[in-house]
Amino acid sequence: MDINDYHTPENSHSTAAGLFPTPFFYLNATRVVFRAAGLAKNGLYDDKKWIRDSCLIISLLEKTGCRLHVTGRENFAQAPSPRVFVGNHMSTLETFALPCLLQCEKKLTFVVKKELVDYPVFKHIMRSRDPVVVGRSNPRDDFKTVMREGTRRLKQGTSIIIFPQTTRSRGFYPKQFNSMGVKLAKRAEVPVVPVALKTDAWSTGRLLKDYGRIRPSRDVYFAFDSPMTVSGNGKKEHERCVEFISDRIDKWNRA
Repeated sequence: MDINDYHTPENSHSTAAGLFPTPFFYLNATRVVFRAAGLAKNGLYDDKKWIRDSCLIISLLEKTGCRLHVTGRENFAQAPSPRVFVGNHMSTLETFALPCLLQCEKKLTFVVKKELVDYPVFKHIMRSRDPVVVGRSNPRDDFKTVMREGTRRLKQGTSIIIFPQTTRSRGFYPKQFNSMGVKLAKRAEVPVVPVALKTDAWSTGRLLKDYGRIRPSRDVYFAFDSPMTVSGNGKKEHERCVEFISDRIDKWNRA
């Protein structure tokens, strides 16, 4: 995927996959995850393999009939690494898709909740990415962890993806969107990049939250704003992140 805007080609849809999108996707995505976990468990899962598998997941979604729209990658693709990507959090999809979309980054990882590094099978993949792990039970401790560990990784040249919302949500609620990402960028003296996304084509499950229905009728959107250098207390930059995400989601909901 190059740095230009991307829209799923018309010929990406598979008739068979479209008839049974959810079982088709999970059957094939599970194969990708198990193979990746096996490699990661043995220390053989590198950045190239992570990006490859992320792109495979996107391809599987497109085969079911999901249409992906990506804009704004040219805003940062030629800029020096690292940086902090700050986005809303809607579903499991963005965790799988962003490595492919941000493949211009030399190194990349996430701020993740502890459950993801303990999750059966997937834990091997996530641990291999050296994420910043937070407990989500003590906000003060989480903040200290992100500032300390996030800054260390950024200083080592690894870009950070952070979802400041307290939980995944189909809607965007600015009051639940904290400024931790902007503060991390300020602390590490790196740019912050707002990321707006709409990924509810991979819906939330009733019994297992991460395994909801795949809904090809819902288009998938990712939009990246231009990088910002954080000045002062970061309030202006945080407001810009909120404004960018709100505007894009409102536009996509009206489409």
